[in-house]
Amino acid sequence: MEPTKIKILIADDEEDILEFVSYNLRKEGYHVYTAKNGKEAIKKAREHIPHLIILDVMMPEMDGMETCREMRQISKLNDTIITFLTARDEVYSQIAGLEAGADDYITKPIKQNLLISKIKSLLRRQLDLKLEDVYVLGNIVINSEQYKVTCNGKEYELPKKEFELLKLLATKPNRVFTRDEIFNRVWAYNEIVGDKTIDVHIHKLREKLGIDNIKTIKGIGYKYEYRD
Repeated sequence: MEPTKIKILIADDEEDILEFVSYNLRKEGYHVYTAKNGKEAIKKAREHIPHLIILDVMMPEMDGMETCREMRQISKLNDTIITFLTARDEVYSQIAGLEAGADDYITKPIKQNLLISKIKSLLRRQLDLKLEDVYVLGNIVINSEQYKVTCNGKEYELPKKEFELLKLLATKPNRVFTRDEIFNRVWAYNEIVGDKTIDVHIHKLREKLGIDNIKTIKGIGYKYEYRD
């Protein structure tokens, strides 16, 4: 996808950072929106449905963590990449950000070349992954239109919930999905399911496909581990 077609939202209450990041991204051709706090970021995200959202951790009115969690409950933002801005030594913030639903993080102080490289990598990871509803992750191909999965050359027709669970994890490789988020996205909160429902479906996927990419993040949820 051409940069001019890609929408990026940046939320930070520090004017100099906001100007620096937005200037460099606009120079690359991206369509950039800005917000100075979490509430404004959510409003603009709903309005513009950006491909990528960059959130500062510490913001007035609503911090980055809370903003991210709320954004992850907005169905129109399901395919949006969210990354945090964190200080280099803020390991706790980086982990907490991923647990809140972020896909990655960018460390401060921000260097222009590293910023652009990171943004391009995040966008390529997400935008190049999907092609006409077909997701390709190494030896696994997920066809959303036909509800079929091919693994190591063998084709599988999975039950609907197993398929949707696998697809959810695969759409954002290496991102941790919390158990609550998985319930919301795959089963929806209005469905009555047992506490072990996700675990059972994960076990079946691993067993049927013979893969070890689906990793359990103890006390949090699951992720699909993948490296190019």
